[in-house]
Amino acid sequence: MYSTTDFRKGLKIEVEGTPYEVVEFQHFKPGKGGAMVRTKLRNVLNGRIQDITFRSGEKVGKPDLESREMQFLYREGEDLIFMDLTSYEQLHIPAGSTGGKDGFLKESQMVQVLLYNGQPLDLELPASLILTVADTDPGAKGDTVSNVTKPATLETGLIIQVPIFINTGDSVKVDTRTGAYLGRE
Repeated sequence: MYSTTDFRKGLKIEVEGTPYEVVEFQHFKPGKGGAMVRTKLRNVLNGRIQDITFRSGEKVGKPDLESREMQFLYREGEDLIFMDLTSYEQLHIPAGSTGGKDGFLKESQMVQVLLYNGQPLDLELPASLILTVADTDPGAKGDTVSNVTKPATLETGLIIQVPIFINTGDSVKVDTRTGAYLGRE
């Protein structure tokens, strides 16, 4: 159990059987009555943001969340297949439930899989990854100053916008949160 005094950004709590992540919180004391804690919580199951106010000192549950390091093996239809390296169990996760994070997965890549009551919930990727450009239009020499971009297909199948001087076979650094090009490696 957590008390409202334990709240911090990123803390995972359970309210009425639903897991939430604390996005924002603020302690305040109204003119009458006891202190309160105003929170902005993100539902971990569906991503919706909700405002909930708690009385100061109120207790909330601790969700059954577990983060396990797993290896991405391959895609099978619409499923992503992961292997737990401690038990060697394979876990099937629907690609549509990852929120687009499946576009950053390479075979044999290590990923943190967030489980809620033993069921896969989310993937935790590093902030940036280095991926190889599999296909793009040829670049022109001397076009390094302009902000002109072109689409490039990465080795994972993800399509991002890159500067015009990037060629097929180049390694690029990509932000996994936004899918933006960060630089050439």
